Amino acid sequence: MDIKFNKNEDHNKLLVSELKKRLAKVKLGGGEKRIEKHHKKGKMTARERIDYLLDDKSKSIEIGAFAGDGMYEEHGGAPSGGVVVKIGYVKGRQCIVVANDATVKAGAWFPITAKKNLRAQEISIENNLPIIYLVDSAGVYLPMQDEIFPDKEHFGRIFRNNAVMSSKGITQIAAVMGSCVAGGAYLPIMSDEALIVEKTGSIFLAGSYLVKAAIGESVDNETLGGATTHSEISGVTDYKAKDDKDALDTIKKIVSKMGAAESAGFSREKAVKPKEKEDEIFGHLPKSRADQYDMLEIIHRLVDDSEFTQYKEGYGQTILTGYARIDGWAVGIVANQRKIVKTKKGEMQFGGVIYSDSADKATRFIANCNQKKIPLVFLQDVTGFMVGSKSEHGGIIKDGAKMVNAVSNSVVPKFTIVIGNSYGAGNYAMCGKAYDPRIIAAWPSAELAVMSGNSAAKVLLQIETASLKKEGKEITPEVEKELYDKIKARYDEQISPYYAAARLWTDAVIDPLDTRKWISMGIEAADQAPLEKKFNMGVLQV
Repeated sequence: MDIKFNKNEDHNKLLVSELKKRLAKVKLGGGEKRIEKHHKKGKMTARERIDYLLDDKSKSIEIGAFAGDGMYEEHGGAPSGGVVVKIGYVKGRQCIVVANDATVKAGAWFPITAKKNLRAQEISIENNLPIIYLVDSAGVYLPMQDEIFPDKEHFGRIFRNNAVMSSKGITQIAAVMGSCVAGGAYLPIMSDEALIVEKTGSIFLAGSYLVKAAIGESVDNETLGGATTHSEISGVTDYKAKDDKDALDTIKKIVSKMGAAESAGFSREKAVKPKEKEDEIFGHLPKSRADQYDMLEIIHRLVDDSEFTQYKEGYGQTILTGYARIDGWAVGIVANQRKIVKTKKGEMQFGGVIYSDSADKATRFIANCNQKKIPLVFLQDVTGFMVGSKSEHGGIIKDGAKMVNAVSNSVVPKFTIVIGNSYGAGNYAMCGKAYDPRIIAAWPSAELAVMSGNSAAKVLLQIETASLKKEGKEITPEVEKELYDKIKARYDEQISPYYAAARLWTDAVIDPLDTRKWISMGIEAADQAPLEKKFNMGVLQV
């Protein structure tokens, strides 16, 4: 291997190392002291509960681990948004598990907590995936109640979804393992079955202090809404558990007796490892986001037996389309080609840019995958659509609109991996978050923004300097450089994959070597939801 390969490899492995450090910090939740306090109460932490419930914690993927990262520092922070969400297996059945982290502000709900819970329910609804709630929450974080209470994507939407999911026959199981108060009390009771843990679990619309203030009644919380009250008097809960493990064991028994899931019928054969060495991804992926490289080298290290059957190989070459298998599952891949290519007409096309012929090819391929019932995988490293008079005269807007239309109306499940750049309208056409991918994950090398940090800083610098000149201020080269560096530093922070993950624009930042697992588990989940609609592109300007 050459020096450039080795430098790329070192850089990308350092990025993965940084990812692991960040994850280790996030997994501490509210910190070691709060975890210790939690244990003294006889309670397991949210992550310990999930790990105990799942058959094998290594065969799971975590949604939104970085949710809330750096967003609420003035409130003490909210690691993982105060809730842990994983897709894994319980008694062999794939489920999604949602567990409040009571080490983070007693499990109180921040705005991002609601968004993350809604994302978990969205995954459950899209895939007919059983959902298990492990409840331990003090309810809404009151200092931010105006950002979490009344809107369509706020706290109340959770309970609306409970009702809709029940009508669809999606299994919902809830275990009350700590506090469950006020509006939050509806979640477990709107589930199909509810469990409660003795001494630590409680459910009530108003706690003892509020009851005293509202109606003058003096009552302790255990009598008001403890395990015995709801299991033997009110009948609100269905099972009483002596401790956390007993509750989780009961859930395992319930899940083990569920009927088989339906199947959408996606093709799967025996999984085969890629022929090419998977970890060579790190050497082929360039250190600089501006550098060109061959996306085929990445694809050959992601797909079974490194076998990729290209569709329209010689046409629209800045997008690669073709068929492959990932962990045995048949997939259609749409990927941005990041090397400069030469057309039959002798024209040079820049890698990572979507041209009219590329958009046309991708549109046709997406339609084919829908007709053949093949899930789609998008590998993003895109700077946007080609601009300029030649492209405009050639109808780039029309061809781009066709591609966006195809992505929007696709009925087969879509999965998006942001490998590098994800800029502007390229993000949309390549199935960004707004286009309903079943799972969207980013590598540590990813950047998500309207444009690159360098380009954006130059544009913003022009605006800033023009404004200052109007005020009569002199802009020396030194002042201009200082302004540029300041603007670029701010913008670079915003294009980080962690910034995107904190806001749930992506479901996760992942190690590239885990990509096959994420896609495979995503398709397995999607296979439980038979396709109900037929692909229809609607009206197009042809």
